[in-house]
Amino acid sequence: MDLLELRDISKIYGTLKALQNINLTIKQGEWLAIMGPSGSGKTTMMNIIGCMDKPSAGSVILDGQTISRESAKNLTAIRRDKIGLIFQQFHLINYLTAVENVMVAQYYHSMPDEKEALLALERVGLANRAKHLPSQLSGGEQQRVCIARALINYPMLILADEPTGNLDETNEGIVLEIFRQLHREGSTIIVVTHDPEVAEEAQRTVVLEHGRIAHIHPHGSHPHGGGHDHHHHAEETEVPA
Repeated sequence: MDLLELRDISKIYGTLKALQNINLTIKQGEWLAIMGPSGSGKTTMMNIIGCMDKPSAGSVILDGQTISRESAKNLTAIRRDKIGLIFQQFHLINYLTAVENVMVAQYYHSMPDEKEALLALERVGLANRAKHLPSQLSGGEQQRVCIARALINYPMLILADEPTGNLDETNEGIVLEIFRQLHREGSTIIVVTHDPEVAEEAQRTVVLEHGRIAHIHPHGSHPHGGGHDHHHHAEETEVPA
């Protein structure tokens, strides 16, 4: 079943054609990577998929709904209810603990539930860091708080922007293993990345150049991406404090 479809998407800022005639279909449960040089349109494409911007032309269909025609208010609700966003910069609130940062996402969706937020932190291996402030957490731990926050409302689409961009190899491996587990559980994942090793984890990589899809690479027959084992040591790596 198709979860997301981009039909003839273009985005124009003045004289800049950020995206031109993008056509792409993403199936439910698929793991897709988006790559391309700076200025290729990756961020614009992510913002449109993530309901943070609207295309100048074309249609975006998410879960059977043409979201490109919705108002800004409705887009906010769709993003809150259906999409889990994970950013490279973390965007954690520095005076809230890890569990409180996760509960902020619940607050905008329904009623905060500390027990459920603690379970989300447990899923990313941070149950013992729940009461720590962001300043007391490593970069890898902060990124995992972001993942827990993105998962708390059970999104149908996880959209991650350079989720390993600020991490060392050990923490990159830990984060990728969390993504592998989410994919095994049936999550649909789109990762924007500049790292070929991260992209190889996906089932397909879409390469953008000058606002157009230059090519699409399938990655082997491995059920959880390219089948490469260069990060699988992370499963046995002790999570750093």
